Amino acid sequence: MMLTAFCRAFYALSQPTLRRVVALSLALAVLTFALLWVAVGSVLYNTAFFEWRPLNWLADLMGGLAVVALSWLFFPAVVTLIMSLFLERVAAAVEALDYPENSPPRRQSIREILGAMLRLTALTLLLNLLALPAYLLLPGINLFLFLVLNGYLLGREYFEMVALRRLDAAATRAARNRFGLRVFLGGVVIAALFALPLVNLVAPVIATAFMLHLFEALSRVGPHPLTRSAV
Repeated sequence: MMLTAFCRAFYALSQPTLRRVVALSLALAVLTFALLWVAVGSVLYNTAFFEWRPLNWLADLMGGLAVVALSWLFFPAVVTLIMSLFLERVAAAVEALDYPENSPPRRQSIREILGAMLRLTALTLLLNLLALPAYLLLPGINLFLFLVLNGYLLGREYFEMVALRRLDAAATRAARNRFGLRVFLGGVVIAALFALPLVNLVAPVIATAFMLHLFEALSRVGPHPLTRSAV
């Protein structure tokens, strides 16, 4: 089930609609991080922390490395937030390609969509910030911790995003609880995508398609398939 969903998600990248989403979202993500790097670099360059120039140079170097490290660490949360406005297009394109028999998705308010994304994004940032000492001080364990923590968070985030297109909030929570292990394992796969250089540039699109395929597969699990809400 999961391997099939993963392969189909990668195949979906060949669709023109998804390529356009990737290009636009990537441009916005790069612009966001570029502005962050320029702002931090300007502060470091124009601020003298010490009297001795070599110490200032070292502070600038460490500050630059810290910005790069934090950018990599928080990339999943920030990029997912940026792309949240476009991921509905991804889900719709995947459904049109692989599930043309599906009825139109339920109507969602902007408040519902952004509320769920902002809540989970804030939780992702907070928990990763709390785990930062372990990431820095526990080599080997840090990768395992990153995958477990973000596997839970991203699995929940992407599952709710695709499930809310078909189910109301209560039914979505019930489905996530019932299939918690599979959602978590799907989240670990997504977290691994975000940890891979270059692949992480298209990870939100792959993650959306992957979780949609997983949701569709779970909805066919008996004897009590997921109950779909009316449009």
